[in-house]
Amino acid sequence: MRVLFVCHGNICRSPMAEFILKALVQAKGLTGYFIESAAVSTEEIGNPIYPPAKRCLTQHGVWFDPGKRARQVTSADYDRFDRIICMDASNLRLIRWIIPEDPAGKIHLMMSYTGIGRDVADPWYTGDFEETFQDLLAACEAMLRL
Repeated sequence: MRVLFVCHGNICRSPMAEFILKALVQAKGLTGYFIESAAVSTEEIGNPIYPPAKRCLTQHGVWFDPGKRARQVTSADYDRFDRIICMDASNLRLIRWIIPEDPAGKIHLMMSYTGIGRDVADPWYTGDFEETFQDLLAACEAMLRL
């Protein structure tokens, strides 16, 4: 399973989801997963994970690659990944400029895996990295049960 998490800048939610899912996959001894994250915007390209997001992951014992840098989604990602998971409705709208067609039904909203039809709140604006972590953890766990 090849999974790409997507948020606005690829410095908070999507890298948090990337490393949460990697930790869960490793803890469960699962194989065959390739997990990355990317942005719909160009604003943060090349920047590392936002420090409060790093702190939140560390507080939960989730390892992250300190060399992770933000990148933008490309149209080629559609063929490289089995699932492209957006954090909110805005990301979903913006990804359509990069990947206009989804014939294989690969593009989903993150919280749809939990059965809750809402966005993952952006901690860049809310400041609540813990709430975001808990949403991402619940959605990643639900995804692995499918």
